[in-house]
Amino acid sequence: MSILTSPVSHLDHIQGSKSAIVTLVEYGDYQCPHCAKACKIIRAIQQQMGDSLRFVFRHFPQAQLHPDSLHAAEAAEAAGSQGKFWEMHDRLFAAQNALDDGSLVEYAVEMELDVDRFLSEMAGDIHVPHIVEDIESGTASGVCSTPTLFINEHHYDLALELESLRTQIQQKLTGR
Repeated sequence: MSILTSPVSHLDHIQGSKSAIVTLVEYGDYQCPHCAKACKIIRAIQQQMGDSLRFVFRHFPQAQLHPDSLHAAEAAEAAGSQGKFWEMHDRLFAAQNALDDGSLVEYAVEMELDVDRFLSEMAGDIHVPHIVEDIESGTASGVCSTPTLFINEHHYDLALELESLRTQIQQKLTGR
């Protein structure tokens, strides 16, 4: 069983309470259809678990399989620098077939981002080092495909299904 080698920190994108009993970490790729499925499942679990669950998303674009995945990750980070990471995160998963540069700019406009700043950050690749850090931390933790999930630092290796994931999280909540 793989263990998460890079602990959650203030550099991560986090939803939920810092004092949550369970932390779910996902290494994901915005162009991966399985990650889009995971996004829906995780959202449902977040709604059910409330403050008991903290969710962390880390980038693991697989550019060899998904050519727009790195730029999509950069777009999420550029939106994040303007306080809208999660909005862009959700938009990217909802529009997996439209992650070209023109579409990313459209999403920035829709979210009322400072588009000049967004474009400058994208053109300057300023968020690539953070994305590379996520990839490296994932690789060190045994991640080789997406989505890869960790529950309280332990690799989740069961089926990516709502009931299975929820059961594992609930077992962590109850200390089993």
